[in-house]
Amino acid sequence: MMTSVTQELDTLLEPLTPEQREELLLKPLEERLRSLAKMLEISDNEALERVSKACNIPFVEKWAMHENPEGCIPLRLIHEYQCLPIEQEGDDAGLHLIAPWPPTTLMSEWVYAVTGKKPQWHLGNPNFIAKKITESFGVGASSLRESEIDELIESEAEGMSAEDENAAIIRFVNEIVTQAIKDRATDIHFEPQKETLKIRYRIDGELVPVSLPQDLVRYQGAIISRLKIMARLNISEKRRPQDGRITFEAAGESLDIRMSTLPTMYGESVSLRLLSQKGQPLTIQELGFLPQDEAMVGRTLQRPHGIILVTGPTGSGKSTTLTAFIRQINTPGRRIITVEDPVEYEVEGINQTQVRHEIGLNFATVLRTVLRQDPDVIMVGEIRDRETAEIAIRASLTGHLVLSTLHTNDAPGALTRLIDMEIEPFLVASSVEMIIAQRLVRRLCQNCKQKASFEPGFLETSLAALNIDPNEAQFKDMLFDPGGCDACRGLGFRGRVAISEILRVTEDIHELIVHKDSARLIREKAVAEGMRTLQQCGWEQCKRGTTSLTEIMKFADIIDTL
Repeated sequence: MMTSVTQELDTLLEPLTPEQREELLLKPLEERLRSLAKMLEISDNEALERVSKACNIPFVEKWAMHENPEGCIPLRLIHEYQCLPIEQEGDDAGLHLIAPWPPTTLMSEWVYAVTGKKPQWHLGNPNFIAKKITESFGVGASSLRESEIDELIESEAEGMSAEDENAAIIRFVNEIVTQAIKDRATDIHFEPQKETLKIRYRIDGELVPVSLPQDLVRYQGAIISRLKIMARLNISEKRRPQDGRITFEAAGESLDIRMSTLPTMYGESVSLRLLSQKGQPLTIQELGFLPQDEAMVGRTLQRPHGIILVTGPTGSGKSTTLTAFIRQINTPGRRIITVEDPVEYEVEGINQTQVRHEIGLNFATVLRTVLRQDPDVIMVGEIRDRETAEIAIRASLTGHLVLSTLHTNDAPGALTRLIDMEIEPFLVASSVEMIIAQRLVRRLCQNCKQKASFEPGFLETSLAALNIDPNEAQFKDMLFDPGGCDACRGLGFRGRVAISEILRVTEDIHELIVHKDSARLIREKAVAEGMRTLQQCGWEQCKRGTTSLTEIMKFADIIDTL
């Protein structure tokens, strides 16, 4: 039977090129269906139906996992084959397994060898199967269990040897990082607690707990040590914080991982920042700028000189925005040089330099050298001190377009921050062309978003808190709330979009800067001249169905306090 399945599957794959077939069959089982759908340019559901029909394996849309899955099949096989035992009415004695891809002969033989039952296979939604496995057993559960297959076949395993345990820890850490990549996480946090080791991913700016094996605390020390070995840190030093870097390869993708350790009451806390070396930078359109803002930014980027600043707290997408700007103006006629810490996106056709503080190669040092390289455009990762600010301003006044970031609360605050760095006000006013203050809000999942419903008076109160005209409540039918589906892991959100306020340094604002007026006065003047605030931009994104009102309400208290 399994031979015929293979033959039928080969027939289904005939439209693919040999390269596509090889690429497809090298992918993990849970990813093959989606890849096939993409290659054939059909929907995932249609691909599932074709595979089911071709291989004569029934597709089951709604199913229930067996109450004792580990009693039916070893956990190691559940993870390796991405299959689950399911309940089937009228056949209590049979072994019914649901899988995301047609099984091979070897898979069936292994199941029969360790269970003594011939499996009856069914096909199911890959996303739902993977989600159920993770929820039920935790990420990396099979790596930390004893070798169940060896136990069943050899009946002599009484526990893991030191070598087995080390290998299990390595597999577990790799699975944690690989799962984080699949979930589009930007950070992984290992947090020792009194009786457990908690692991959380940061996805779309929010911390999400990871389902883990119950006995994970037993391996806490080994897991932390493994991470420190990967980052080439001192594993015996547990009293002081340490920083390191890891190069991680997974699914054909290379990651630069920044690692930081911190001693706590119950062990070392570890934070990993995931930076894809092949990450595809976004375009200005993909950032989510409103059309009028996009046009304003585009005009300013065409200027031959001046400074454009992007401000916001850590994690607000400043570097991503600058990279999008660089891509927009990257033409053969412009020489562009960047100074970054670290280089997050590789952009073809530009010169990218990474600072190295350990050898004294900081922003200011590199920037001086860059000015001797005949650049047209310079991107500085961050203006952190007076020296860097002075060089950046001097560069802008000598015919260079300078792009950089500042850590300030809002756009007007960037001007006063530069003056606080002891930069002469007239230099600030003469060099700065535009300041963009931005935040990232979660984007509603387009598969499951639903019409918003509000308690009486809630919308009006929210608009008042956002300092938005109460008459805008008439657009309530255009608003959406998050739902929850497999595509977004039940969160109702998938991805993020930028909301921003854009301040142009006009003649009137130029005068306020020269006279060292407060950021509040600058803000009032900018709003009077038409600047859209962060809250107003967020409300516009709500009306476009991009995000929800609850997301925007997180920034209701953003006001100028300088």
